[in-house]
Amino acid sequence: MSDPMRPPVSHRHPQAASLRSDPRPRSSLRTAVVWEVLRDALDRRVKATGRESLDVLDTGGGSGNFAVPVARLGHRVTVVDPSPNALFALERRAAEAGVPDRVRGVQGDAHGLFDVVERGGYDAVLCHGVLEYVDDPAEGVRNAVAALRDEGILSLLAAGLGGAVLARALAGHFTDARQALADPDGRWGEGDPMPRRFTAEQLTALVEGAGLRVGAVHGVRVFADLVPGVLVDTEPAALDALLKLEAAAAELPAFHSVATQLHVLGETRGATES
Repeated sequence: MSDPMRPPVSHRHPQAASLRSDPRPRSSLRTAVVWEVLRDALDRRVKATGRESLDVLDTGGGSGNFAVPVARLGHRVTVVDPSPNALFALERRAAEAGVPDRVRGVQGDAHGLFDVVERGGYDAVLCHGVLEYVDDPAEGVRNAVAALRDEGILSLLAAGLGGAVLARALAGHFTDARQALADPDGRWGEGDPMPRRFTAEQLTALVEGAGLRVGAVHGVRVFADLVPGVLVDTEPAALDALLKLEAAAAELPAFHSVATQLHVLGETRGATES
């Protein structure tokens, strides 16, 4: 997963002030929508709690693609990941970003989450790119929700079925595309590197089944994976236009069915009422 868009200037945390001055890389197309939704959700929790810093848990957070930018907003982030190499890279990245004191890496996985972190100890939980790989997605979501405080938010990101079907079809692999549609896990064949994909309906059902209210659903990378790189790599204006198009389409249900990834924001009842 690529790094999210750089956070904006924060009046609470001056060290974030210079982050937006850098040109946005093409990799921002992959994460811009998720980052904007997540940042806004965290800002709402800050206002609701009256605290400047939140406790955030990033399950499967790897080398900190989201954890480090969240820490640069001033929050405390615990990353749980099974890979020692990823956690080493996380430590290095946090140090380079100047936030080593706000990022903690712990080796573990979604199944044994509470062997390494406490239940009910977090204002927000990130579960990005995890459900595709766990044996039981419903259990994975339930564990993520159980880590939340009474008032909290869940950021859930997973591979979308429709985007994979469309990509295989456009590449001329029509049999693969049909196979993915028929397969219970949304896989197009034995050579498919993705263990599982989801529809928006499946993800929202998992979130609601774990006791949360669905606050928003967004399609991620609706166009980015289909647009030839040459069209945006040399034209900053084209990149900016494509980012705006992605943002405009993300909330429209008609585009959820063709997105490469799907993002669901879940909220506890207390967070909703705040």
